[in-house]
Amino acid sequence: MTTVDPTAPAQEPLHRLRFEEPGPPRPAELPGGAPAWLVSRYADVRQVLSDPRFGRARLYAVGAPALSDVPDLVNDPDLMFNQDGPDHLRLRRTLRRAFTPRAVARWRPWIAATVEELLDRLEARRQPVDFVAEFALPLPAAVISRLMGLDDSAWDRIRHWSEHAFSDGTHESEHVAAAIEEFSAFGAGLLAERRRTPGDDLVSGIVTAADAEGGVPEAQLVSLVCGLVVGGHDSTMTMLGNALLYLLGERRDAWPRIGADEEAAGRVVDRLVHLVPLGDDRGSIRHAAADVEVGGVTIPAGSTVIADCGMANRDPEVFPPATLHDLFAPLEAPTLSFGAGPHYCLGAWLARAELQLALHRLAARLPRLRLAEPVGAVVWRTGTTSRSPRTLGVTW
Repeated sequence: MTTVDPTAPAQEPLHRLRFEEPGPPRPAELPGGAPAWLVSRYADVRQVLSDPRFGRARLYAVGAPALSDVPDLVNDPDLMFNQDGPDHLRLRRTLRRAFTPRAVARWRPWIAATVEELLDRLEARRQPVDFVAEFALPLPAAVISRLMGLDDSAWDRIRHWSEHAFSDGTHESEHVAAAIEEFSAFGAGLLAERRRTPGDDLVSGIVTAADAEGGVPEAQLVSLVCGLVVGGHDSTMTMLGNALLYLLGERRDAWPRIGADEEAAGRVVDRLVHLVPLGDDRGSIRHAAADVEVGGVTIPAGSTVIADCGMANRDPEVFPPATLHDLFAPLEAPTLSFGAGPHYCLGAWLARAELQLALHRLAARLPRLRLAEPVGAVVWRTGTTSRSPRTLGVTW
């Protein structure tokens, strides 16, 4: 599990979180106090995330301990991430060609053009400039809008829905429920519109693929669309804000090379995704359908299992401490930040492309970019399961 330096102020940057040493599977507790097993070593976490005996759907069975005190999109049983076996595969097949490396390679030119356009606007602003408002949010929002054929006018509502859909439990239940109901109505309306007038966007592709697949419940399609809208911008926005805070605040020495070498920028992105989590809680929870031996320990059937990807990403047996923080060193093994197995993040290649192009071109065009305020003065965006600067003043 993770801990925060007890001498540090609240809301330390996520790259400063301290992690316990990974070890064999051991008894633990869910946030609400229900018993669970903690799995933390790299090989063990990969096994739990890849073994079909560890699933998500049974976490939402009648009588299962609640994973959250308030409703949220992450714990919607209809979400693709919470499906297993044939149900999960049927939904995933509706997107099988959308996020492949080949598809993302075709999108790179217009992602790069969007980056340049945002940099033009950024440079025209009076300094200091809020990096979050002018770049970190607009970039992934523009990309997912183009992919899904979304109207820019919807983004104020989408941000509101996103904050509640990924609530960390601090929002009032009725507010979260109302936001998710509105968001679901938006997703249902988007699907209905694309059925009437299909185009070449991702939602039209989902409709076509789902109709060809047959048997996909409409509620699952609505959750899929809403999940793509939220996941398609929130994670990249979060990572961009946290990455720039780390690079300009503590690793300014890496900035010139990031701007000079796009390939090197890609390695930096891999390291940053690996080392800087999206939020304070990195546990990916599963349900054991049978007795399974993991790392020499038998986890009993019916157990809830917390697979701690943050601890596993720092397993010294896989990622040597000597190179763990070398931003330009290739990763020794695939990161678990995108998960593993059947639920591996569909948007991993897209997120990597956006981050690589963004950081490379930022460093190339703004070599003197620097923070306009101390790291300790950052106001954090809270209330959701991800965390990043709410605003981030920069100058050059």
